[in-house]
Amino acid sequence: MAESSRDTVEGAGWGTAERGTYRQLMPPKVQKLSWLDPRTLWAARNGVLASWFGDPTGRTRGRWVAQREAAGAPADKVIRRDDPDRFSFMVLGDTGEGDEPQYAVVPGFLETARGTAFSVIASDVIYPVGSTDDYGTKFFRPYRDYRAPIYAVPGNHDWYEGLGGFMRVFCGDAPPLPPEPAPRPLSRAWWRALLWHRPRPADGQRLRAAEELRAAPAQQAVQPGPYWAIDAGPVRIIGIDTGLLGTLDAEQGAWLREVARGPRPKVLVTGSPLYVDGEHHPCAIEDGGTVDDVVRDPAHRFVAAIGGDIHNYQRYPVDVDGRTIQYVVSGGGGAFMHATHTIPRVSVANVTERDFRCYPLRGDSLAFYSRLYGRRLRLPRFFALTEAEATAVVAERLGVPPVRTQGPPPRITRRIRLVASLLGAGRRPDRAARLRLPVRKIYTRVFSPGSATYSPPFFKSFLRLDVTPEAVRLRCFAATGNRAQEADPPVEDEVTIPLG
Repeated sequence: MAESSRDTVEGAGWGTAERGTYRQLMPPKVQKLSWLDPRTLWAARNGVLASWFGDPTGRTRGRWVAQREAAGAPADKVIRRDDPDRFSFMVLGDTGEGDEPQYAVVPGFLETARGTAFSVIASDVIYPVGSTDDYGTKFFRPYRDYRAPIYAVPGNHDWYEGLGGFMRVFCGDAPPLPPEPAPRPLSRAWWRALLWHRPRPADGQRLRAAEELRAAPAQQAVQPGPYWAIDAGPVRIIGIDTGLLGTLDAEQGAWLREVARGPRPKVLVTGSPLYVDGEHHPCAIEDGGTVDDVVRDPAHRFVAAIGGDIHNYQRYPVDVDGRTIQYVVSGGGGAFMHATHTIPRVSVANVTERDFRCYPLRGDSLAFYSRLYGRRLRLPRFFALTEAEATAVVAERLGVPPVRTQGPPPRITRRIRLVASLLGAGRRPDRAARLRLPVRKIYTRVFSPGSATYSPPFFKSFLRLDVTPEAVRLRCFAATGNRAQEADPPVEDEVTIPLG
C-alpha cells in the first residue's frame, strides 16, 4: 500500500518527486481562473444579490423540475439502476476549475475508479459561474476516459447562470426556461432583477463537440432534475440541491422526506456539508425543519452524509441515538485548497480530535499556506515553515500529539509560533490574533483562488465507496500531482460503515 501523508513527508507529496503525467491530459491553452479579476467577481454576484434581495433559487428550481416532469422524467425523481448487491461508486467534489489542480486528480481517479458503476460530483461542477461553454475543458475532457455514468448535484457556482448549463448537460438536453414576468417596479425583486447576472449565449456547436468526448453508451446518464435519488444495489443514494445560499425550498424538502422513507440504507450527497470545520450546519428547509433532521431520523436509515463546497476532506463520526452516521466533507476534486489548519480542536456532537479526520493534515495545510504567503508578500525567509515545523506547532497549539512523526522533533521558535498565529493555526487566542492574516473567509473568497498554486503538492482528494449487503467501505484517496501518487493513490482515511 502506498505511503500516505500520515506516514511520511514524501507520502504527502513534499520534496523533489517526479511530477505526474496529468499535463498530457490538459488542453494546449488553459485560462487560469482568478478571483482577483473584477470581471470574475462581477459575474459571480448573484449569491450576494440573493442574500440582499431574496433568493429566487427555489422558484427557479421548481420551474426546472416542472419542465423535466413535462418531458417525461419520473415524478418521484428516482433513478433505478440494475447494479448487483456488490458494487462500487466514486465521489468527487468541487471539480471544475479546468486547470492543473483539477487535471492532477484525473490519473489517480481513473486508476482507483476501475470497475466502478458510476460517479457522483458533489457541488460546483463548473467554476466560476456554471457557463455552458466551460463544460468542454472542465467536465467532458478531464473525464472522457471514465467509462461509466457521472451524476451530479449543483453547487452555488453552478447556479450563478441560473443552472442552465447544468440542466443542459446532466438532464437530457433541457431547453432554457422562458423568461418570467417583470416584477413590480422598485420592489426587492425588481432591484434583484436589475442587477442579476444572466446566462451568456451558449455556443451550441462547441458544446456538441465537447459531448462527443463522453459519447459512449456506457457513459450516458440522464437525471430527472437537479435533485434525485439513485437505487443501486442494496442502498439508496439521495442527491439534494442546496442552491445559492445552502438551503432547500419547501417542494424539495417534501420530496426529501418522502424518498428518505423506508428501510433501505441511504447515503446523502449534498452541495453543503452538514458538519464542517468543527461546526454543525444542519441546512434549513424553507417550510421548517432541517436536512439533518431527516438524516437523523432512525426510520430513514441514513448511514452517511457527504457534502462538497469546502475544498478539502473531513470526516465526523456522529453518534445518533446509539448508531453512528458518518458526516463527510469531500470537496477536494479540483478547486483551490481550503485550509484545514484553521479548524480548531474538534469538539462537536461528541466527536473529538480522537475521532476526527481531515486531509490535508493541518500541519501540511499550514506549511502550504506559509509558503504561499511567503511568495505573495515576498518574505519567504520569514513566513515559510518546513513540514516538520508546521506539524509541531499545530500539535502544540491544539494540545494534541503530532499526526506524523518523522525524525527528531524541531525546536519551535518564536518566529514559528508567530507565523502559525498570523495564519490562524488552531484558532487559539493570543496577542497576534488581532493581526491575523486572512486565511478562511476573506482569503478564500478573494485571495486564495487567485493564489492557487500550479505545481505539486496540490492536496486534492476523492472518494471510493464499495457497497455490499453488509457494509459500505468508504476510502479517501489523495492526489498530489506527483507521479508516485498517480500510479498508486494513497489512502488518507478509511472507514467501514455497517448496513445491518
